[in-house]
Amino acid sequence: MLSHHVLFWLKADTTAEQKASFRKGLESVKAIETVKSIHIGTPAPIERAVVDTTYTFSLLLSFDDLAGHDVYQVHPVHKAFLDEFRGLFDKVVIYDAQ
Repeated sequence: MLSHHVLFWLKADTTAEQKASFRKGLESVKAIETVKSIHIGTPAPIERAVVDTTYTFSLLLSFDDLAGHDVYQVHPVHKAFLDEFRGLFDKVVIYDAQ
């Protein structure tokens, strides 16, 4: 199994409507055949020094293997998401784990 965790920091001037569209865009990647599970979230209200709550959205995907992840990376649905929403990103951090 491979987990792909993406944290998105959207630009400060992103509107509520843009955030709603962004979330729908994130949801669109579940249509990619190699995505086994998906979780979309926002920071939990946890106040501990070791917890980063500065991001806007979290996307956690799981794949059977690295090959499934590689299919996702070049899939037209993923590319369409990036094309539509890349302009809203202020920062993105990705963690992949196996």
